Amino acid sequence: MNVDFFVQQCVNGLTLGSVYALIALGYTMIYGILKLLNFAHGEVYMIGAFIGYGVITGLGGAADPSLPVVVVIVLMFLAATLGSGLLGVVVERVAYRPLRDAPRIAPLISALGVSFFLQSSVVLLFTPDYKSYDAFNLPGDPLFSKGIHTGPLNISLVRILVIVTALVLMVALTLFVSRTRLGKAMRAVSFDREAASMMGIDVDRTIVMTFLIASALAGAAGVMVGLFLSRIYFFMGFLAGLKGFTAAVVGGIGSIPGAMVGGLLIGIAEAFSTGYISTTFYDLVVFALLIAFLLIRPQGLFGKPELKKV
Repeated sequence: MNVDFFVQQCVNGLTLGSVYALIALGYTMIYGILKLLNFAHGEVYMIGAFIGYGVITGLGGAADPSLPVVVVIVLMFLAATLGSGLLGVVVERVAYRPLRDAPRIAPLISALGVSFFLQSSVVLLFTPDYKSYDAFNLPGDPLFSKGIHTGPLNISLVRILVIVTALVLMVALTLFVSRTRLGKAMRAVSFDREAASMMGIDVDRTIVMTFLIASALAGAAGVMVGLFLSRIYFFMGFLAGLKGFTAAVVGGIGSIPGAMVGGLLIGIAEAFSTGYISTTFYDLVVFALLIAFLLIRPQGLFGKPELKKV
């Protein structure tokens, strides 16, 4: 076995998995509180990537930015999380809240409509061509030339940034949900919306904040992908959204720790299937894993089977 190649695939898997975990967290938070599969979530992630691209362009381009690179990246993350978070709030208010008590198929169709609307809007605004963060990847740029290079381990600074940022966001979300008043309100609403309302919890505000946080995480994931894969385009959210959903199902949809673990597992599965099987069939491996879990353990790794009342 080529140890260098194996270690590099582990790094690739952790990097991809960190992004999928952030997307999966959005799916699992929204499903947990509304029992809604928000299939527009991948497009919110895509919008976050384009907001990051807009920040680069507005600051003179990454090849010669008007501010230090570190400041530019921080501004990209702030703008993407804020913009995507506000987009999530608007989507909830316009497309989902009027259908909250409708049959489940109605908000699902609405989510697909929002997904196509966001894709088409980006095509009209930016054209269908690929947009590039590639100007950061200049010779001698510390984001790509520096990092950890010891023995078989070669990981650039930008990949370290992606993994560490994702882990910090996931830990922060876990602490937020478990220890803050709003986090406790989210758990109460996810358990029983009507009972939570009778206990004095503002259900509408709690749901809005859930969409805000879930969409902000997706926006951060979009910037991360732009930084380490360099290219973004209008259709990038579709497949990434499906893989984020797969990660949520594998981990146990509705479980925050499950979404994290599921995202990392999907990222590692994709990296190893790309490196050891084929660059053509890695999506097949990922979705075969989804089917296997649905057949063998439909509640996922951390989920619990639904109690059936008789």
